[in-house]
Amino acid sequence: MHPSSKLLKKIDSPADLKRLGRSELPDLAKEIRKTIVDVVSTSGGHLASSLGAVELGIALHYVFDTPTDKILWDVGHQTYAHKLLTGRRDRFPTLRRHGGLSGFTKRSESPYDAFTTGHSSTSISAGLGIACAKRLKKDTSKVVAVIGDGSLTAGLAYEGLNQTGDTHKDKDLIVILNDNEMSISQNVGALSSLLSRTFSASRLQVMRKEFGEFLKSLPRIGENMYQLAKRSEESFKTFVTPGMLFEAFNFEYFGPIDGHNLDHLIDILNNIKKMDEPVLLHVITKKGKGYRKAEQNPVYFHGVGSFDVDTGICRKSSSTVPSYTDIFGKTMVDLAKENEKVIAVTAAMPEGTGLVPFSKAYPDRFFDVGIAEQHGVTFAAGMASEGFRPVVAIYSTFLQRAYDQIIHDVCIENLPVVFALDRGGIVGEDGPTHHGLFDISFLRTIPNMVVMAPKDENELRHMLATAVAHDGPIALRYPRGRGTGAELDDAFSPIPIGRAEILSHGDDLLILAVGSMVSEAVCAAALLAENHHVQATVVNARFIKPLDRELIGAQARRHRYVLTVEENTVQGGFGSAILELLNDAGIKDVAVRRLGINDQFVEHGPQDLLRGKYQVDASAIINAALEMKDSPGLEFKGASVG
Repeated sequence: MHPSSKLLKKIDSPADLKRLGRSELPDLAKEIRKTIVDVVSTSGGHLASSLGAVELGIALHYVFDTPTDKILWDVGHQTYAHKLLTGRRDRFPTLRRHGGLSGFTKRSESPYDAFTTGHSSTSISAGLGIACAKRLKKDTSKVVAVIGDGSLTAGLAYEGLNQTGDTHKDKDLIVILNDNEMSISQNVGALSSLLSRTFSASRLQVMRKEFGEFLKSLPRIGENMYQLAKRSEESFKTFVTPGMLFEAFNFEYFGPIDGHNLDHLIDILNNIKKMDEPVLLHVITKKGKGYRKAEQNPVYFHGVGSFDVDTGICRKSSSTVPSYTDIFGKTMVDLAKENEKVIAVTAAMPEGTGLVPFSKAYPDRFFDVGIAEQHGVTFAAGMASEGFRPVVAIYSTFLQRAYDQIIHDVCIENLPVVFALDRGGIVGEDGPTHHGLFDISFLRTIPNMVVMAPKDENELRHMLATAVAHDGPIALRYPRGRGTGAELDDAFSPIPIGRAEILSHGDDLLILAVGSMVSEAVCAAALLAENHHVQATVVNARFIKPLDRELIGAQARRHRYVLTVEENTVQGGFGSAILELLNDAGIKDVAVRRLGINDQFVEHGPQDLLRGKYQVDASAIINAALEMKDSPGLEFKGASVG
């Protein structure tokens, strides 16, 4: 902790916070911001969102009796102040490090984390569930759901609002709308436009005063009209706030107020706490508040790696190899030049999915649907039904929200929608809510769906061209991070659907790998040959569905030992598909071992460390091969040497 953190070092729980006088709280906020900036500049993390919610975190823990009163933070990336105030101050430097604090809220980490979060728009639904459970237990403590305005682009938030208001007399829920103009990127949609018209709390007061003076000035009826307007909240709010939207859900609406004014926040929270009906408090905050670099560029500092505090410049790797995301974005622009039917769709992640260049080059063919993956998929299906080739770029973990839409709205009618799944596999420090470890399993079961994964960034380009040309649903999954350094071809060469390739030949062992694991398999095969005299055939499957049944079947008949490798859960994954193929082909005299993520969630940590820990890297392939060689009753042809 920074040596100047005189107030923060006294706080080991919200009880310690409550001992401070109100006049000390602004200084505490400064200390918290200083600590957040110092730690995130080293560890990386979600900086701008947490800086904007410092006063809100202080006020909530100052007013409410946590953890008896429950505070749910939507998404969870705005909770660094919350963590510092709830007994995690000394561990805060371990943020997002393996074995350290999560970058999001996590129930198993602290009793103050009421709900585990990693994606948006869950707080209202979960908060309502907790509130109803409390009522059944005759528990009168409070539940507060803090949701960002960007999260109100997702339908789940409205489903929660709708149920809360439907039987609102029994629903004691406080919703705080943290309105900072944006989620990750600039918000989109009609709601964002509505909120943007009331960003300034001071302007709101001016408008109310002006409107009141206007009514009073009307001859004879002015004073009566003014009093009527004051009594009629619906009428008054129609002119100056988005309150009518929330009051339509039977919420009592308050605000907007300045979310950085601690006195005002504490006063209104104390008043709201006494109410026993659904309440929505609208607060205005500034993303990146207190660190000028983040205020000026909140998108860049939303999720940032380590950086120099004075300049704000990230400490980048010396590698010049582009990321898979960058290659995808460039390839989309190249394909759009050749085909005017190519459309890009993303769910509030133009930066994260690499589509900013496309959005600038082809703004009329770029669609950001907001944090609404379900809508985005069905929207793309509608465009595909009219002859376009939409490419839906969504992180693997977030596409899970749209599984029903993939089946019903895309695959049943065999529509040509391309799913570009960024962050397929282990993603690193964002942890279990963000690892893309299930897409192979949940996509390969769907009729009409093609699933593929490139071995490198050059193959990514050719696969994307293949996908755009395919007359049906097709998914392309690729990992987070830099590519392999493969040379990029100038021309596109579409790959025949379901065609694998042999990368090396050997008589002892067949290694079937897919996606990011192909380079690991090639490395392992070379070391097996050099150090252990084990000769392996390595196959780049390329397609998980359909598999190259002819090539894989022929190679399996040549080898008694088969090793499958994937950066996905083994349940129902690529290895399972290989077992199904061998069974269907009647290939029985073969020993098969599957490497992948076993039946568990993977914690946060560096990608390489986690791949080693969960045995999806070259070392794990070597160890598995040697274990097969040494198993009783099994013998490689070259096992007598080495």
